[in-house]
Amino acid sequence: MIFATVGTQLPFPRLITLLDEIAGRHGLDMVAQTCDAGARPGHLTAHAQLDPKTFDELVAKASLIVGHAGIGTILCAGRSAKPLILFPRRASLGEHRNEHQLATVASLEDREGIYIARTDEELEELLLRPSLLPLEMGNSAKSAPLIARLRSFITDESKPEPVRG
Repeated sequence: MIFATVGTQLPFPRLITLLDEIAGRHGLDMVAQTCDAGARPGHLTAHAQLDPKTFDELVAKASLIVGHAGIGTILCAGRSAKPLILFPRRASLGEHRNEHQLATVASLEDREGIYIARTDEELEELLLRPSLLPLEMGNSAKSAPLIARLRSFITDESKPEPVRG
């Protein structure tokens, strides 16, 4: 089962419609938390809101999580060690106040277990990919130089040169 969530603050009809179409084309078992009581998809099971217990049960049962680029979704996938596909909301399409979700996914692209879909086609390809690695909370390649400098600073008597850039 694939579990999709759009968070609890704003509906994301573009994502839910796309997931519904993909589920219909490929017979995917999908459950979505839509944040939209009026959503009536035909090929996936939709819930406007989920209580925490039901949400956690669905996450536990899921083989994959799909969501907007919200921090709650990212942390949830990491805690549950599930693969995560992020499909960011776009302010240019009226889906959010600014483009911070695009900035979020740009900073997470190197994380193992996080897969970024910026287009409908990329989302469909990722949903059909046979094996996606789970997200495990840890260090990204981009943070490695900073961590090394901090370790050096903590363990050395002499302070290293300041980090630039």
